[in-house]
Amino acid sequence: MEKALVLVVLLALGANSEFSGYKVYKVTPKTQDHVKFLRGLSDETYFDFLKHPRSLGDYGDIMVAPEVQGFFETMLRGFSGTGLEFNVTIDDVQRALEEDKQEPSPRDDSLFTSFQSHADMNAYLRTLELRFPQVVKVVSIGKSYEGRDLLVIKIGSGDPNLPTIFVDAGIHAREWIAPPAALYIINQLLENPANVRLYQNVNWHIIPSLNPDGYEFSRSTTSNRLWRKTRQPNAGSTCFGADPNRNFDYYWMYAGASSAPCSDVFAGPVAFSEPETAAVAAHILENRNTIKLYLSFHSYGNMMLYPWGYTSALPENAAELQWLGEQASAAIERASTIGSQYVTGSSTNVLYEAAGGSDDWVKGVAGVSLAYTIELPAGGIFGFNPPERSILPMVQETFEGIRVFHDYIERKYVV
Repeated sequence: MEKALVLVVLLALGANSEFSGYKVYKVTPKTQDHVKFLRGLSDETYFDFLKHPRSLGDYGDIMVAPEVQGFFETMLRGFSGTGLEFNVTIDDVQRALEEDKQEPSPRDDSLFTSFQSHADMNAYLRTLELRFPQVVKVVSIGKSYEGRDLLVIKIGSGDPNLPTIFVDAGIHAREWIAPPAALYIINQLLENPANVRLYQNVNWHIIPSLNPDGYEFSRSTTSNRLWRKTRQPNAGSTCFGADPNRNFDYYWMYAGASSAPCSDVFAGPVAFSEPETAAVAAHILENRNTIKLYLSFHSYGNMMLYPWGYTSALPENAAELQWLGEQASAAIERASTIGSQYVTGSSTNVLYEAAGGSDDWVKGVAGVSLAYTIELPAGGIFGFNPPERSILPMVQETFEGIRVFHDYIERKYVV
């Protein structure tokens, strides 16, 4: 089915703001025609790819609006003669969300027994600044559309010229496990004396929640749990927000993004239209001479991805990126108590073309040679909703990969 026909069907339909009647399909492409068909749907409003298939034979999880389910199933059956496999894994998304709703755990002293609010994350950073004034400085790099402070915690021994590792998390609102991964790095650097060496020769800049408006919106009701984008209104549309990981100004709108404001991969009306992406880009440019490694936490899929996302061509240092990514992945796998297995490669070659991503911009514009998107493990029935008991094992294993990244930066730029 050509994308033009798909668009005709979709444009004739209205949008639905809740998930009653939505279904999740598990689809396994077996040929390039299957892949082409699925990719033609990936930037459309009525199809939300919770998980993209990584290769032929790997499955994708696709949430589909009620209005187009008949069309979608007809098309899938049309491909069944060439081996495409599919089945419905969630028959009613809204009902599943209600049944899967997690009651908050009793509050205690641990950051990693429950998913924290953005306000609590910021309060933790401010507390650390008071407790460790010699090694911590917290700065606001701007505000979100709704006025929330975008705080970066800087951790180091006092020399601003040392190589810096920049970490962000939570650029996609529904990916709740990403902020705890960043918070755990902060926690281990400052509250575990055995890790003091990790900031003696290397500085850290970490923002645990880059899309706080979207994150808090996803926390507000079960109907909003799968929200992905920012929350800035779009002129001429009733749909809010843009996909911040399609909003960076490097091959913006070149591939894998949408110009439709209601799409989950809407790239924004212009590059850097979102205050959150503009703020983090300005901070990175200001520190581009010292930032040597960029890490962005996402979920889900157990993938260690590097540029490029806009093309299948590889960057000039692809061998280094591949080797280092494999070393970090191996460390995570060795430490895992949940059976994590990672795939390493360039974004387009492991997944699909998607331009306007943060890692492409960091490498292509800011000039940071080592840039990765780390897709953390799945959890829960949607992949984005791991039970709170899974937070600690997920972030603990991830930290072992972070040690590998640190040691490489220290060896390459300091020792």
